[in-house]
Amino acid sequence: MSSSDTSLWLALLHQLPAKPPYLRVKIWRRLQAIGAVPLKNAVHVLPHAPASEAAFRDLLQEIGASGGEAILIEARLLAGQSDGDVRLLFDTARDADYDEIAQAAKRLLETGPASGAEIARLQKRLEEVGRLDFFGAHGRQEAEAALAELDRQRYRHPDVGRSDPADIPAPSDLTGRTWVTRRGVHVDRIACAWLIRRFIDPGAPLKFVDGRQYDPADGEFRFDMVDAEFTHEGDRCSFETLLLRARLTDDPALVAIGEIIHELDIGDGKFARPETAGVGAMLSGVCASTDDDLQRIAMASEALNQFHAFFSNRKTDR
Repeated sequence: MSSSDTSLWLALLHQLPAKPPYLRVKIWRRLQAIGAVPLKNAVHVLPHAPASEAAFRDLLQEIGASGGEAILIEARLLAGQSDGDVRLLFDTARDADYDEIAQAAKRLLETGPASGAEIARLQKRLEEVGRLDFFGAHGRQEAEAALAELDRQRYRHPDVGRSDPADIPAPSDLTGRTWVTRRGVHVDRIACAWLIRRFIDPGAPLKFVDGRQYDPADGEFRFDMVDAEFTHEGDRCSFETLLLRARLTDDPALVAIGEIIHELDIGDGKFARPETAGVGAMLSGVCASTDDDLQRIAMASEALNQFHAFFSNRKTDR
């Protein structure tokens, strides 16, 4: 029988010892990782192919070494389930994986722009799922489309400007507030959060929400969002707006950092500061190392403190 004949399957039948209890989870994860689907609790199948046989043989040895028993057989379905039914099991499992990727991409589209590292992680996951997509599940198309749109918008800044510049808070009204921004913080939002907690209100709580728009509750200020109290105005990024509204522009070090954030966030070549690439690499590294917003801000804040000291000392040296 040819290895490409989809009416012939490989089936792994296994029995595991009661202890250690984590062994069942370990073997289940290994079965998931090679793309096997269950026909029954202890029977998992893969399409008949050399790679499938090699994966099952490795798992068979692992089960035996752990004190369990396993049998690998070639199987042909005669009754009860058809080949089409089993192929549907594979497609359903892969469609769930593809949907997870598509939803993650859509969340990044809402809060973006996404970083190159975030896009790369999703692309790697897509490749991993694709290797287990033995019959071409339809969900791949949606996942690929979502990733393509994510990559297309990577360098397009979202519209987060104000539609009505009225009712801008006074500098004296900036403390004792909760500051709200979009989830998945990047350059401008990270820098704004640092500025708020370092120079405006050290104890300020931060809140992260989905989407570019949010209706604030009492005692909340929004930043870098659509119609936020502090966001893009004219050709200014949100950090520059916050500097201006908080009357912090008399600090040359903060102005220098604002010019760098402007270059990284808007990229219009307005300032062309030589330090921009270094700050950008630092922030990209922070975003690549964690998805947690508060952790990103904490990690970047240490570096931004150092940049502030650098620019302050350079001014003194002059």
